[in-house]
Amino acid sequence: MVGEVLSDRYELEELVGSGGMSSVYRAHDRLLDRKVALKILHEHYTADADYVERFRREARAVAALSHPNIVTVIDRGEHESKQFIVFEYVDGENLKRMIERRGPAPVETALELAIQVARGLSFAHQQGLVHRDVKPQNVLLNGDGQAKVTDFGIARSLDVQHGMTQTGTVLGTSEYIAPEQAQGQRVDEHTDVYSLGVVLYELLTNEVPFSGENFVAVAMRHINEPPPSVRDKRPDVSPRLDAAVQRAMAKRPEDRFQTMAEFGRELEANLAEAQGTVVTAPLPRARPRARRAGANPWPIVLALAVLIAIGTALAYVVIDRTAGGSGSNAGGGNGGAVPHLIGATAYDPFGTPPGQEHNDKAGLATDGISQTYWETERYFNHPSLNKQGVGLVLDAQKPVRLRQLGIATSTPGFVASIRAGDSSTGPFPDTVAPPQTVTDGTQYTLTGDTPHRYYLIWITRLGSGYNTARINEVSAT
Repeated sequence: MVGEVLSDRYELEELVGSGGMSSVYRAHDRLLDRKVALKILHEHYTADADYVERFRREARAVAALSHPNIVTVIDRGEHESKQFIVFEYVDGENLKRMIERRGPAPVETALELAIQVARGLSFAHQQGLVHRDVKPQNVLLNGDGQAKVTDFGIARSLDVQHGMTQTGTVLGTSEYIAPEQAQGQRVDEHTDVYSLGVVLYELLTNEVPFSGENFVAVAMRHINEPPPSVRDKRPDVSPRLDAAVQRAMAKRPEDRFQTMAEFGRELEANLAEAQGTVVTAPLPRARPRARRAGANPWPIVLALAVLIAIGTALAYVVIDRTAGGSGSNAGGGNGGAVPHLIGATAYDPFGTPPGQEHNDKAGLATDGISQTYWETERYFNHPSLNKQGVGLVLDAQKPVRLRQLGIATSTPGFVASIRAGDSSTGPFPDTVAPPQTVTDGTQYTLTGDTPHRYYLIWITRLGSGYNTARINEVSAT
């Protein structure tokens, strides 16, 4: 094939890749004097009308996608029964080769690349296409580090009338295949979210989460096994990023990010934190990062100043209370420093039946391990709970007056108030902090002069795109 000229225009120069359906060549466009990439359908498929139509559909689909993070289609043609598609030529390696060559990527690099892929896929979804074969081999990197998604060869329309509900056909690559796709079930943009989660896992660890001897063995692991933690391989990865990868790889599509755009926004938030532009006090959990040569030190200096100020203020409060000064609960309150809070139980007075909100997991919200959590049941009319609320009861072990309460969460965006009472089973008559939207590291300022043993995080609305609310860790002063 090398040296052949197709349609009197495209001179094949080098074979750069080959897959199950087609081969890709670098070629010279004689008409416009430029390099292009030609994908040519394997000869033994040209007699199969279904394969030819799929190949043509790819050209039509991708021709409608004009985005910086998607490889551009230039032309489509046929030459002596050879079906071909002409793409822009990306002079660089694919993401798989980069991973093999460099090993685990720095967190910022992995996030920057995943964000670009998410942007390209989100644009495709908005145009009505799901890729269905997202993997590092299908992400090309140009000389400037820009990522471009390619190979929409098994893309499918998101329009129900064009086959989104077709079942029984398994297409994709086993290491990156979503559970529903492996079972030949309905696919949509959640399928691409799962596969990009796998790609990000591999970028961070240099390993795919599930491997095996054959397609079926790997697919069954995707279907049956929970997603592994990135932090088991990379302790320097933040709990928030680990939670994002695990959410993207949730077994049920409805438990993942609801859109690729939402996944991309969460990755952007993680990148901002990794770059030191966001301080998640009062619950910092990521290890300090070494400053890069030539990087601007002021965001880090300011962040440290804020943390030092917070630490000084907290030290003053504890010392003042211990000494019995004006900040203490003289006459029957704290009796010294604030006791450690214990997650006692869930509070679900409006449940049917009541009390089914993972009571046995309540202690995980105060176990000091940010990867564990208490969570609500799953509500599929989210963000509504279809009831007045549900909550987590915290036991201070004796009556105290709390002044600050911080929440770490891997499902940001839910709305909660803080109530207080004298029994773990309620009622909780005193609202000591009004409702606010909870993000990872949100801190409440509590009011009221009456000491209470039990405090309730009362959740009334879920975060956008989440069908549950998680409380990973609670802190208080």
